[in-house]
Amino acid sequence: MENERITSANMKAGEGRSEAGLRPQHLDDYIGQQGVKDNLKIFIEAARMRGEPLDHVLFYGPPGLGKTTLAGIIANELGVDIKITSGPAIERAGDLAAILTNLNDNDVLFIDEIHRLNRSVEEVLYSAMEDYALDIIIGKGPSARSIRLDLAKFTLIGATTRAGSLSAPLRDRFGVLGKFEMYTPEELAQIIKRTAGILGVTIDDQSVAEMARRSRGTPRVANRMLKRIRDFSQVKGNGIIDIDITREGLDALGVDDMGLERLDREILTTIIERFNGGPVGIDTIAASIGEERVTIEDVYEPYLIQSGLLYRTPKGRVVSREGYRHLGIQWTGDDENNDEERQVTF
Repeated sequence: MENERITSANMKAGEGRSEAGLRPQHLDDYIGQQGVKDNLKIFIEAARMRGEPLDHVLFYGPPGLGKTTLAGIIANELGVDIKITSGPAIERAGDLAAILTNLNDNDVLFIDEIHRLNRSVEEVLYSAMEDYALDIIIGKGPSARSIRLDLAKFTLIGATTRAGSLSAPLRDRFGVLGKFEMYTPEELAQIIKRTAGILGVTIDDQSVAEMARRSRGTPRVANRMLKRIRDFSQVKGNGIIDIDITREGLDALGVDDMGLERLDREILTTIIERFNGGPVGIDTIAASIGEERVTIEDVYEPYLIQSGLLYRTPKGRVVSREGYRHLGIQWTGDDENNDEERQVTF
């Protein structure tokens, strides 16, 4: 189900190669995340002036916001090579040692989904980050001995969608932290125009604004949406993306004015029609719509809460007045009671 959603912020199979051609290569070309970008400019320039590696960097935030892209830009700005891997791919300490011993001075190692690192691998990473050395045990039993391998001075860039899942010792070893925020419609409009230029697509400003508004604040979704509407324009139009073909395409894809898809609306509708708007437990919702609890919590619920359509309360999930309005259903709640009851919990 997740792979079918056009508004999924996770990368789909086959998207990596097409995304690579759309990624900016320099900080000045990178749109959005202004606070993170401004700080990085200073840190990168200072590292270059001293001839030292950049301090270790941790990026955290929802998927699809440009963490991997910014890691590549950092390597470009420093003029060094970058090695890209992911937490689940490094299964043993030996895998990490093989990667680290092949790095040169000031190189960048990017680990995506760093919160999924194996604990034994994480322990080895501590000394590599602090002392630029690896402590490895050779042999077993009484004949076992420890040797220390010196490493090149490198920069580790970690990316995670779950900063809270990182262990405190690992998190504390990062000197630079960057929190990625959802993009504004104006920033997404700039990204869509840039992507359209790279793809050689003609698109009007109304269509750009429409896609930006429905992209859930995520560049990956915006770029995916542009590609799908390009398909509609080539097959059902004249190859030029205008507002009519954009709305027709997005309606056909089931994406409404707020970027909600069918199952997003089904969650809200189920809570309203079967449970009088809530509160209702997440397990009950999952059973009612035939989805797993973890899928609702990780995939659908975050955007509904961010959009103000759903509340998470101690008693369960509650649809907001805005959620009723968006679905065109008359609000029947008691404002005074609901204000007290709908204290958001985290």
